[in-house]
This record gives sequence, structure tokens and C-alpha cells, in this order.
Amino acid sequence: MVKANKFSGFTLVELLITVAIVAILASVALPAYTDFVARSNRTEAQRELLRIANLQEQYYVDTRSYANDLTKLGLNKNPFITEKGYYSIAVKLENGGFVLTATALEPQKSNDSSCPTLSVSETGKKLPATLCWEK
Repeated sequence: MVKANKFSGFTLVELLITVAIVAILASVALPAYTDFVARSNRTEAQRELLRIANLQEQYYVDTRSYANDLTKLGLNKNPFITEKGYYSIAVKLENGGFVLTATALEPQKSNDSSCPTLSVSETGKKLPATLCWEK
């Protein structure tokens, strides 16, 4: 008597259920990951703004004025591009003080539309005064 081979494997329904589950997980995980990466890149701008503000204060102690060009602070360019290239930092002198502004470049600009610019003044005032500086 000849026995028929019994095939084992996945059915089409099982495969479709698996694909649907993976798609649902990906639709939740991808936006969360993109937001995490954008916030992570934002910390680079925050760190550089505070570092350059410190350089401005050191420059002020030496010259009794703030630098209107970041190259005077020992930086290689004006405006300064952060190490990973996600932000451009420029200085503006106002009323005897300064405002440093970090502007997001692509792809950070499109990934972090809620905080396209970050600023800090000589008094330490951080703008925008939203969650952009908290995370």
C-alpha cells in the first residue's frame, strides 16, 4: 500500500496573519523611532549652543565685547556646522548681548518639524520655551 506524502508548512492564512502583525508593529515603531532620533540629534545642537555661549563669555572677559563672527571664537566657520551636520549655528549681536541660533538642516529639518530652531542668549534664556529644550 502506498502512503501519500503529507506536506507540512505554513498556510496562506497563517502567512497573511503574520504579515499583518508585522505591519501593525512597524506602523507603531517607525514613528516612535524617528521621533527618538530627532530628539537625539537635537541634543547635539543644545550642547554646541551652550559650548559656544561659554566661548562667547570667555571672549567677553578678554575683549569686553561679544564676537560677531564665530571664527573669532576659534571655530572653523561662520555659521558653524555641528559635527554630525544636522544644525547650522549663527550668532547675532543685540543690545550689547548676543543670541546664538541653531537652525536644523536636512534631514533633521524634516524629521523634527516641531523644533526647527533653538536659540540661547547671553543671559542663558533658551528659545523656544517649549519642550524643545527639555528632551
